[in-house]
Amino acid sequence: MQTARRIQALPPYLFAEIDKKIAKAKARGVDIISLGMGDPDRPTPSHIVESLQLSAKDPRTHRYPVYEGMLPFREAVAGWYRKTRGVELDAVSQIVALIGSKEGIAHISLCYVDPGDINLVPDPGYPAYSTGTMFAGGTSYKMPLLESNGFLPDLSAIPHDIARQAKLMFLNYPNNPTGAVAPREFFEDVIAFAREYDIIVCHDAAYSEVAFDGFRPLSFLEIEGAKDVGIEFHSLSKTYNMTGWRLGWAAGNRGVIEALARVKSNIDSGVFSAVQYAGIKALTGPQDSIAQMQTLYAQRRDVVVEGLQHLGWELEKPQATIYVWAPVPPGYSSTQFATLLLEEAGVVVTPGIGYGEYGEGYFRISLCVEQDRIEAAIRRLEEAGIRYSK
Repeated sequence: MQTARRIQALPPYLFAEIDKKIAKAKARGVDIISLGMGDPDRPTPSHIVESLQLSAKDPRTHRYPVYEGMLPFREAVAGWYRKTRGVELDAVSQIVALIGSKEGIAHISLCYVDPGDINLVPDPGYPAYSTGTMFAGGTSYKMPLLESNGFLPDLSAIPHDIARQAKLMFLNYPNNPTGAVAPREFFEDVIAFAREYDIIVCHDAAYSEVAFDGFRPLSFLEIEGAKDVGIEFHSLSKTYNMTGWRLGWAAGNRGVIEALARVKSNIDSGVFSAVQYAGIKALTGPQDSIAQMQTLYAQRRDVVVEGLQHLGWELEKPQATIYVWAPVPPGYSSTQFATLLLEEAGVVVTPGIGYGEYGEGYFRISLCVEQDRIEAAIRRLEEAGIRYSK
């Protein structure tokens, strides 16, 4: 039976061939060090786990949850924004709970995009921006994230006819995969651009709490006028090591939040109530785990960056995220270089092309591995004679 055209249009799984090579290497007994997956390796803080255990025993949590999220959870989100960013939100009308932010990102295009419509999508970027656009029948217009521009999109380079047709603009700062951060002036320009062309801004802030050296990333909603033109997605995944729990939210413009909640009420039945109670505990309970996490990732970041610098790479230490984004040596594509590292050093990295056309020429290293394994990976590169040379 023929699959739908939208399924046929899905890009091929770039890493399938690498996965086969990883399996073959493991079968030969090779000790693989995987620096590819952005999945925190430390456990969820115990007070959050204990909250889930307690709530899961309560039969009242076993029934269907409220579609838009329990009001106490949304109130906890509003309180978190007030405390951490000085942003005021109405818990009833400006926040909706999500089954992880990815779910909301994938569904937001269904609210506004008709077949043939255009979304502005960063490249390189999280694949859900473009696949969600495609599932809604829309077309992604790529906004290149170039190193020469600090991995920020150049709004002035977007043609007027494209901007006039665009429905949504996806942004993500701190950024996956580049690790870039956005200044206030950029967000102010985005708001002015969105007003001029009647575009809804969808800011993915999944890494807003993973920052180093005293740096504090901005929330898009902190900027004056942001709630008039857009929303912000956030997830508890990276902030509290809760990737498997699938809990997040969207917050901001009332009309956009209402539309997203309406779509969700027809697609899913909400987040398990016990998980939402655990989310409340995460947002309102002790926050010391965040500082501990930041220290841990900063140490790992330093090992990666200083190790690559020793091998010839010219890199600056990223101010945020759990990634290091580095150029591949001349003469290699990103996939070829990732294959070289696997075959010659038993080290797995993510080729930049997996995040879009403009990711070519780079590779991404995840910091979600113990420091001694990262140190071992750097030694393996040096022993294999893998260096960056112009």
